[in-house]
Amino acid sequence: MTDKTFQTMGALLLAAVWALALGYGHFNGDVRFLDRAEGVLTDLRLLSRGERPAPGVVTIVAIDDETVAKKGGYPLPRAELAGIIDTISRLRPRVIAIDLLLIDRASEAGDTALAEALKKHPSVIAAAAVFPDAVQSLDASEGALARLPRAEKFLLPLKTFSDHAATGVVNLTTDSSGTPRGFPMLFRTSDKIELSLPLRVAALASGENPVIEAERLMLGKQPVATDVDLVLPVAFYGRHGAIQTVSAAALLNDEVPSAVIADKIVVIGTTVTGGGDTFSTAFDPVTPGVEVAATAISHLMAADGILRDRFTRGVDAVMAVALTLLLIILLAWQRSAIGLFMIAAVLIMAMIANFAAFSRGYWFSASLPLATAAPPAILFGAVQLWLNRRQAQYFAMKSDLLQQFQAPALRQWLTKNPNFLLTPVHQDAAIVFIDLSGFTALSETLGGDATLRLLEDFHGLVDREVEARGGVITSFLGDGAMILFGLPESTADDAKNAALCCVDLCNRAEQWIASLPPSTAARTGFKVGAHFGPIVASRLGGGSHQHITATGDTVNVASRLMEVAARQGAVLAVSDDLLQQAGAGSALRESGILTGPKETRIRGRTRALSVWLWRNDAGDRYE
Repeated sequence: MTDKTFQTMGALLLAAVWALALGYGHFNGDVRFLDRAEGVLTDLRLLSRGERPAPGVVTIVAIDDETVAKKGGYPLPRAELAGIIDTISRLRPRVIAIDLLLIDRASEAGDTALAEALKKHPSVIAAAAVFPDAVQSLDASEGALARLPRAEKFLLPLKTFSDHAATGVVNLTTDSSGTPRGFPMLFRTSDKIELSLPLRVAALASGENPVIEAERLMLGKQPVATDVDLVLPVAFYGRHGAIQTVSAAALLNDEVPSAVIADKIVVIGTTVTGGGDTFSTAFDPVTPGVEVAATAISHLMAADGILRDRFTRGVDAVMAVALTLLLIILLAWQRSAIGLFMIAAVLIMAMIANFAAFSRGYWFSASLPLATAAPPAILFGAVQLWLNRRQAQYFAMKSDLLQQFQAPALRQWLTKNPNFLLTPVHQDAAIVFIDLSGFTALSETLGGDATLRLLEDFHGLVDREVEARGGVITSFLGDGAMILFGLPESTADDAKNAALCCVDLCNRAEQWIASLPPSTAARTGFKVGAHFGPIVASRLGGGSHQHITATGDTVNVASRLMEVAARQGAVLAVSDDLLQQAGAGSALRESGILTGPKETRIRGRTRALSVWLWRNDAGDRYE
């Protein structure tokens, strides 16, 4: 046996052990360190797949800003909630679900009115599970139910209400970024099992009792496809409002057609600004919790959810092992351009197959094959490089590619200061956000390849302008970017450079959109928000991957200013704080049309902010 054969066999054996270990852990749902990567890749697949119409079995009645303003503030008085339920009942829905925790007593009259309203129609009220140390613990010693989330206790509705309505737990599962990924169907304490709100509603609407079997759930004769731990995967239909939503105020004013309610499952929940029950999703950074619950109910009723269960996890494990061994074999067989081409072809085909399956409703892991294949392949390639200098050029190319994932200024700084930002740093900085308008709808019609090319062009434009002005792109957020002026070191010109970058980005983006095909340009716009203030700069991530980012109110305000720009018909909304810091000679004052300042309410903030609006002299595109 030659040295090369021995090295290859050893590499195959070690790679197989590694891939089998990760594959087995993934099959059992125990490889949590991949959640962040899988979440990002899942969001990319959802965006590429595009928005889809909801099945129309659920209507959300939103307790929104208008309702709160007209009906006594937030939380809504119980008597007003009773009035909403009475109005819905008269329109004869299938089931009414109340995504509100009614665990505390209010006025006697209000509680009595609500209890009377609940008597009139089949209803489900939200409950919540409380977990010790905020961890959904598992007890592996109790058979088929061992992996159910085990809570310390349940927060149940008042008996006054639960005597007339069923209850369902509203806790959901999120990944490390806080994005909802699934709804556990069952919860337990030491002596009790509770159904989730979506399952309780679906059971009541269908007239079928759920049956719990080993690693399977049946709703009547219909199997419910769930992930390990009986978690129902959630795949959002689109942006906030994809599921038909009506204002409770409009409903009470008889402005909602009866067909919107009749024979529908009606979910009552809050969307009021500052209510706190919101989540970020692939389609929308602010999605109300009631829409997450409504999505899960729609999946159960229409059987249109995405399939992730023991079968898909088993396929994941097999494919991960096969891909890992195949890459090792290709590296050993052809250490040349042909070998690299074949490896790339295999990876591309695997990505295409994964996306095709995802588009058809099968959620196969995208992160597991990368986690199993990348370390053994890189390690084996490194050993081969050490033994054979002819591979030096190939690995140098890989190194250059990896370095592109960090801004040049930061890359050079990190080389000299490897401990940079290991301890978070508090400082003032300028934050700029830019985002394309209409991108989600556009990507649905353009297709995956054209969408990616459009994003590449846009990202390249942003990268060039930011680098030219000394800024740092901390992240590309799909069709947008977050830009920071103040790293690796803050300077007195950070705000001035940020202002100049804003003008350059607006001008270049306008020119770029004008260069697109007319059908694409007509549906494409952009918006920019910029703010100056205190941030916390730090490294986030684990030992295998870290990225540099900034957090704090300044970041949130800069992001929200894009909404202000779009709402006011400007391409750029900039805070007075940044404009004052930039000085009298800033680019914003010397070019374009600058109006303000105007005291503006920023979503999520209690205090107004002085905001300036900027437009190009030649006109702009916005949405």
